[in-house]
Amino acid sequence: MDMVLYNGNIFTADKGKKRAEAVAIKDGKITAVGTDEEVLGYKDSNTKLINLEGKTAVPGFNDSHMHLLSYAVSLEKADLNGTKSIDEMKERVKNYIKRNNIPEGRWVLGRGWNHSFFKEKRLPSRQDLDEISQNHPIVLTRTCGHLCAANTRALKEAGIFDNPPEIEGGGIDVDRNGVPTGILKEKAQDLVYRIIPSLNKREIKGLILKAAENCLKEGITSVQTDDFEAVKSDFKDVLDAYFELDREKRLKVRINEQCLLPEMEKIQAFINMGYKTGYGSEFFKIGPLKLLSDGSLGGRTAALRMPYADDETTTGILIFSQDELDRLVEMGHLNGLQVAVHAIGDRAMDMALESFEKALSKYPKEDPRFRIIHAQITTRDIIEKFKKLDVIADIQPIFVSTDLAVVEERIGKERAKWTYNWKTFIDYGVHVAGGSDCPVEPFNPLYGIYAAVTRKNLDGYPENGWLPEQKLKVEEALYIFTMGSAYASFEENIKGSITPGKLADIAVLSDNIFEIEPEGIKDVNVEKTIVDGEIVYEK
Repeated sequence: MDMVLYNGNIFTADKGKKRAEAVAIKDGKITAVGTDEEVLGYKDSNTKLINLEGKTAVPGFNDSHMHLLSYAVSLEKADLNGTKSIDEMKERVKNYIKRNNIPEGRWVLGRGWNHSFFKEKRLPSRQDLDEISQNHPIVLTRTCGHLCAANTRALKEAGIFDNPPEIEGGGIDVDRNGVPTGILKEKAQDLVYRIIPSLNKREIKGLILKAAENCLKEGITSVQTDDFEAVKSDFKDVLDAYFELDREKRLKVRINEQCLLPEMEKIQAFINMGYKTGYGSEFFKIGPLKLLSDGSLGGRTAALRMPYADDETTTGILIFSQDELDRLVEMGHLNGLQVAVHAIGDRAMDMALESFEKALSKYPKEDPRFRIIHAQITTRDIIEKFKKLDVIADIQPIFVSTDLAVVEERIGKERAKWTYNWKTFIDYGVHVAGGSDCPVEPFNPLYGIYAAVTRKNLDGYPENGWLPEQKLKVEEALYIFTMGSAYASFEENIKGSITPGKLADIAVLSDNIFEIEPEGIKDVNVEKTIVDGEIVYEK
């Protein structure tokens, strides 16, 4: 036996045996789970014995939706998270330029601002960014990633300052004179992103490894990640980087790639390469076809059935028409690709569910596991349709921490009652998976579990939690970040629980999250992370 963990409080997430004291590991797999007496009987002279000293061990966390490469890229950008004003944002970028000695003419990129928390209560303009520098093209992406602000030089270099085009599935904000304000929404962002120098494969590999190392510190052993959007040149560069790292045995986090392919031609090229969901190894697999159907609530680009409460001129942005979405979903469904659709607004979810239903009606398939990522602004009929079609809800509980400050303002009190209805999803028997959408939010899964259990932001507000009837139990929240996420990627038979025969991926926590006050869950640390039977992180 290679390793035995004993004297622990082990939550297995296995409904047949939820709790144990010890686990034995050999050749990267779990071989026995039970009492100390039962499991220590498997040890031999070569066994590494680890006394957990009563600490809680759980299955390695599995983030069901994030952007690993974008997160790594964001570490190299100006960090605008937590800025409370446009002036503070400008100062941060000025300091970033100075600190990094960025020469004039070189692109300056930042991410993380959220105008909902600006004292000015408005979006930044190109003039604001011009005050940072007129000699650098500057693009600063909102925290959600669904809109960005660009300065005049960036707009001119993109060729969209003098004659801003109409963009299907996106928008360029203009003033009363038709001049761009600097705000680009959804697909319009690509007009500037596509001229920013792209990453090469060597850079991509380095960034992946850096991001993966940080994941291990949080007990994350598997990530389901949408990375193609981080590289504007060619998705093949991302795939090649991952396949090379896998062959070189350098990946320590298991990757399931959510393949963002928003055009029929790209999907066909991908299919022609022989890729299907599940293709790959235990450390790198092709996941679902990922489609983006709307934007974000904070940016007022999530597609709603009715206008926004704080801007009745808009119902958000639809990236595709119903017919376009139908064809994309059908193409993936027919060619061995699970389909996952980003949908935040109720209108976007209506369309995604309709596309799923049409695909299944035309081409019945056992267990397709369609997924809707985010599933934020729901209704009873939407949740009922999730159950009817057996669609997975990919949720990000940590969103509550940010959005509770703006959701009622954006959509009104009545509609807000049907947002982030995770308990209702579970009560209806809908499969639920847990993620972070990092870098939109931090990927620390204990933050997500805290938010799911308390319905509070990270400062502990509101006192009783927002929509407290939707709080999850600790066990439910932990389950969605382990078995729930494994089910979403068709991997529940090899990961997600501490069960004999499954991959030996385990996180050891500093505290017992089942017994401490729920408010303390966010402060719990990961003390050890085990992947494939090896300790890959130790605090």
